[in-house]
Order: sequence, then structure tokens, then C-alpha cells
Amino acid sequence: MSLDVSPALLEQAERGEVDEAAFVDCVRTSLPFAWEMISSLVAQLKVDGGSFADNQTPPPDEQARGQLLRALASDAIRGALQRHFGVRLAFQNCHRVAVFPLDSSVDETLDRFTSVRSQLLNQSPELRDC
Repeated sequence: MSLDVSPALLEQAERGEVDEAAFVDCVRTSLPFAWEMISSLVAQLKVDGGSFADNQTPPPDEQARGQLLRALASDAIRGALQRHFGVRLAFQNCHRVAVFPLDSSVDETLDRFTSVRSQLLNQSPELRDC
């Protein structure tokens, strides 16, 4: 299971619309490593400025790696995180997460980061099994 969904949140979903803040809180508590990674990158982007902030350190274990994969592979989770933090998220391999501001001036940098070329250049034998 990707998320630890409370009975109240599940009931809300069964009735219809879900409060996105409640969903984001569910993500925060269910995927703490992914939440902390993204939160720290958002903070780094705000402090340092620039066109993006990224992580290049592999997760400490498979549980943490799984949290990143679940957070960024789900359109609903990824979209909610992007709206919550006011950023665009990009992902390479099993650990390289980047946050980009919503500003269109960084579109070219985002396009380069998410390009096939960049994906190929970000490969290494150590990441084969991630």
C-alpha cells in the first residue's frame, strides 16, 4: 500500500470530493522520506534561488527509495505535492529529484533536465537495480 489512509479520509473519498489538504497530510505522514526530500529541496530553492534545486544522493535504504518512487510515480500524489509547494517536480533514476519554480523562465532548463539526453547521461552501474 502506498499511503496510510485514515478511515475518515477513505470515507471522504467514498462520498465524493476529497479535501486536498487532507490528502497532502496523508502523503506527508505516509511517505516521510519523500516529503522531507521534497520539502528540503523547496527550501533550498527559495534560499539559493536559481533555476532548480536537486538531490543527487541515493536514498539510505529500499524503503526510502520506494517512498520516492511512490510519490513521484503517482500523478495524484505528484500533482498534489506540486500544488502544495508551488513548484514543478522532475525525477531521474531512483533518487534524483529536482524542484523547479513555476516561473516560465526556467522552462528550457526543465526541458533539458527531463530530456532523453539528460536521462542517459545520469546513468551509472550503481543505479542499475534501483
